[in-house]
Amino acid sequence: MSVDAEVFVIGAGPAGLTAAYCLTKEMPSVIVIEQDPIYVGGISRTVEHDGFRFDIGGHRFFSKSREVVELWHEILPDDFIERPRLSRIYYGGKFYSYPLSAFEALRNLGVIESAACVLSYLYAKASPIDAPKTFHEWVRNQFGERLFSIFFKTYTEKVWGMSCDEISADWAAQRIKGLDLRVAVMNALTRSLRGKRAPSGGPVVKTLIETFAYPRRGPGMMWEAAARKIEARGGRLLMGCALEALAYEAGTRTWRITVTTAGGEETYTARHVISSAPLRELTERITPAPLSLFQARALRYRDFLTVALMVNKPDLFPDNWIYIHDPSVKVGRVQNFRSWSPELVPDGMSCLGLEYFCFEGDGLWTARDADLIALAKAEVAKIGLVSLDDVVGGCVVRQPKAYPVYDDGYRDNVAMIRRDLEHSYPTLHLVGRNGMHKYNNQDHAMMTAMLTARNILAGERLYDAWNVNEDAEYHEAGASGAKDALASDRFVPAKADVMGPNLET
Repeated sequence: MSVDAEVFVIGAGPAGLTAAYCLTKEMPSVIVIEQDPIYVGGISRTVEHDGFRFDIGGHRFFSKSREVVELWHEILPDDFIERPRLSRIYYGGKFYSYPLSAFEALRNLGVIESAACVLSYLYAKASPIDAPKTFHEWVRNQFGERLFSIFFKTYTEKVWGMSCDEISADWAAQRIKGLDLRVAVMNALTRSLRGKRAPSGGPVVKTLIETFAYPRRGPGMMWEAAARKIEARGGRLLMGCALEALAYEAGTRTWRITVTTAGGEETYTARHVISSAPLRELTERITPAPLSLFQARALRYRDFLTVALMVNKPDLFPDNWIYIHDPSVKVGRVQNFRSWSPELVPDGMSCLGLEYFCFEGDGLWTARDADLIALAKAEVAKIGLVSLDDVVGGCVVRQPKAYPVYDDGYRDNVAMIRRDLEHSYPTLHLVGRNGMHKYNNQDHAMMTAMLTARNILAGERLYDAWNVNEDAEYHEAGASGAKDALASDRFVPAKADVMGPNLET
């Protein structure tokens, strides 16, 4: 049976474009669809507005996988710059360096509060909660109740829109595993006493890296280059196309894919489908309907929006971003795009990105852009980062389904969906953050796509892409992520035991 493409890729974000890029090295028969009519890159795109460019969420290019780093430089060989990693926490009207500065934290918190934090930590270590199930319990065991309430609770609940007692411990274990008070204090004391980074060889974890690589005109530069190379090899990229339906024909082991465009519906056929679309949405569009449709409908997502403020000053503060733990404002994080790269903003100007976490359809999400810009201006002035008179413009970018929610039922639901889809649709491949409902970083999402492409080209499932990001040692480490990654011996997971049948081309 003839098909329009050997492989049909849903979504032109990091995972989808990586899969297409790797596949088109060996075969041109690849079609990629992207719902956005303008931008590729998904949540890693770079938006342009009146001469300003800004990143949706902030993306440091760092990986311990040598292959991922090499792929970055293969796609974009001459446009990376190395940037210092500078962040602070704003809480209680004060700024805290992050990673922590021991003496600064002591001064800001005061001797009594600092002592209470240490005693709380010692108590947690002496009486840990067995088998912690929630984010609250996991962090309490690692840091103590006092530090949890100061540096974790407010920000985490802003991000997720739910109590820390409802969030699975899996999220904490994945995002901050390996960081405990002892490691944080040792790093803080080293910086405070020596005034320089910790010596190599010590325990350094992903939240403590000090430099990272970054495309000089934003992460979208990477994915725009990848898209051009895919098309140059004969692959097709269809912008402004949304997935409408996926029909699997078991007899011929082919897919019929219906998409909607500005001009109406179009239909394509393919032997394999790679999806980076949200898992809940994907299952709704598959026929025959998956048995796990009920579990897919239970998956939840957190959305967010960025209010970009254009500021008529060249230098505001050196941080890449500031975490806003203070409950007196709604903003969760403030990006400073000039500190990511000076080429993102016009000369003599700055651009701040205020991030608000919300649910699609709630009051923040549906607010008028003018009202959101007014809110952002008021809050950034209240924090003390900029004067209202210096803000000369603004725009709003909404990002649906930015974060897959790790609630108490997500693990069982995803496991059921995975077993069902692998058994019933052996040529459907899930990749990336939303495609796998895993809080992946960009490099993790890329690795899932790289392994999937290898499996398809080999005609069998050589690698289990689901093992990516489950390695407990898969952390950022060292002073320069790119340099360390290039020296890394870590390549890909070993051949894996697989649920379901092998792939067939």
